[in-house]
Amino acid sequence: MTQSKENKMGIMPIKRLLIHMSLPMMISMLVQALYNVVDSIFVARINESALTAVSLAFPVQNLMIAIGVGTGVGMNALLSRTLGEGNFKESNRAANNGIFLGLISYGLFLVFGLLFSRSYFAMQTNDPIIIQYGTSYLSIICIASIGLFNQIIFERLLQSTGKSFYSMITQGTGAIINIILDPILIFGYFGMPEMGVTGAAIATISGQIFAAILGLIINIRINKEISIKIKGFRPNLGTIRNIYKVGIPSMLMISLTSVTTYGVNHILMKISTTATAVLGVYHKLQSFVFMPIFGLNNGMVPIIAYNYGARKKDRVIKAMQLSITYAVVFMLFGFIIIQMFPGQLLSLFNASEDMLSIGIPALRIISLSYTLAGFGIVCDSIYQAFGNGMLSLIVGIARQLAVLLPAAYVLSLFGNVHLIWWAYFIAEIVSAIFSIIFLKYIYRQKVVPIEVKEKRVPITV
Repeated sequence: MTQSKENKMGIMPIKRLLIHMSLPMMISMLVQALYNVVDSIFVARINESALTAVSLAFPVQNLMIAIGVGTGVGMNALLSRTLGEGNFKESNRAANNGIFLGLISYGLFLVFGLLFSRSYFAMQTNDPIIIQYGTSYLSIICIASIGLFNQIIFERLLQSTGKSFYSMITQGTGAIINIILDPILIFGYFGMPEMGVTGAAIATISGQIFAAILGLIINIRINKEISIKIKGFRPNLGTIRNIYKVGIPSMLMISLTSVTTYGVNHILMKISTTATAVLGVYHKLQSFVFMPIFGLNNGMVPIIAYNYGARKKDRVIKAMQLSITYAVVFMLFGFIIIQMFPGQLLSLFNASEDMLSIGIPALRIISLSYTLAGFGIVCDSIYQAFGNGMLSLIVGIARQLAVLLPAAYVLSLFGNVHLIWWAYFIAEIVSAIFSIIFLKYIYRQKVVPIEVKEKRVPITV
């Protein structure tokens, strides 16, 4: 293990480093977004009820991702910071305890998938076809979610040590497997039985499990800065506490999307089931715009955490500035695409005239807030990189629970589904205000004092 040589995160020029770290993750996440979209495109070919069922399953899937990513973010921040400090013992503890927490998280959703999948859909709709489709899809996704959780953890281990290229390989390979299996299992090609939404679920978990296995192999063989140990492993409460100090706020923040989507689905179902399908399609399309930002963040967090631990102020500031600039530019590009081609995008999902009449205004209204959203997403990750994940949680609560859901409900009282979409724009304005305030706070409390601490180093004459 070459621990004496400084990691590239402390010496490579920031602009080049950020691209080097983020670009592989952007590519892999775009592939990930592609398979999410392709999944729904094929499901939409079954019928609109199948698409609605998968859309209603989204909050639970997002909750799984929230817990997995939250654990990964906490582990990533702790591991990168301790590597920067040269504390390799704690780095290994962070890695092994992160894997342990991922397995515990899987156990929770295994139980949910076995016992509560049907009741989850029965609480949202009385349509027996939607309940049948949804139960079949969600139970498989949850019962086999060990692939999802381990895939996320092993990818974060690679990212935290600067090996984002290999993370791209694992995530991209899993996504490609999913895309290939989708039509084969859904429609029964090449002698396979026609399984419908069940086939879509099996394709998804197959890609996740393969990516997890590949991620484990790459970490063991290539990621020499950490040591994964199964024999003799014991959970370390101090390390777990440090992981969750950053991870739990991140989990809760991402989980808020599950809560608000579940709530907005309820609001929309009272007006039109087609509107619920539109929201599900929007989430899939949105991932194409947002995934590059998440890839950027995955590259940015270990850079900031490492250089903060190494007390390199200029590098920290540069990473923050470039990340915000890139995010706003990406989101502006996404805004232009959605404003210009909403009908064509919806047509990919076999959209009916009713779906187009609801969906085109929805996409155009929600995308008005994209540049604000890009700024806020990067700010949330900046807080996490400094170990202040609670600030991200506060922004998320303000945006989603205090503004988005109440605004959607109030606007729904007018009986016009098009008004409901404006709740997303209102929520992003509030989020941007909080993000600016907290970014200034982080700069004063975390970044400015770095110079002071460096001056305290004793000088021998």
